[in-house]
Amino acid sequence: MRYLILCALLASPALADPSMIENVSARQSGDTWRFDVTIRHPDTGWDHYADGWRVLDMDGNELGMRVLHHPHETEQPFTRSLSGVAIPESVMQVQIQARCNVDGWNEDTTVVDLN
Repeated sequence: MRYLILCALLASPALADPSMIENVSARQSGDTWRFDVTIRHPDTGWDHYADGWRVLDMDGNELGMRVLHHPHETEQPFTRSLSGVAIPESVMQVQIQARCNVDGWNEDTTVVDLN
């Protein structure tokens, strides 16, 4: 019986590393914002890579999204920008959430103060 349990555990797929946000800078330009987001993910090529990140308000509503169209296996961590994000004046904080094409949206977010 112990042998069967051990075999079942060894045959279970390993949990993948999520896309991790390492740094965020936010700058207001007129009525919109620009976000520069640095992400680290163990991209292995087209089959598994970080494929996007988004800006959310604190209630989880999406304010903007940056799609990443290709893997960055030789460029880790990497930084990509998104401009033209409209954020209501009353919003003082946003969340940044990363995604990969296999594991989906990371449960964790990075909170950014908009001062």
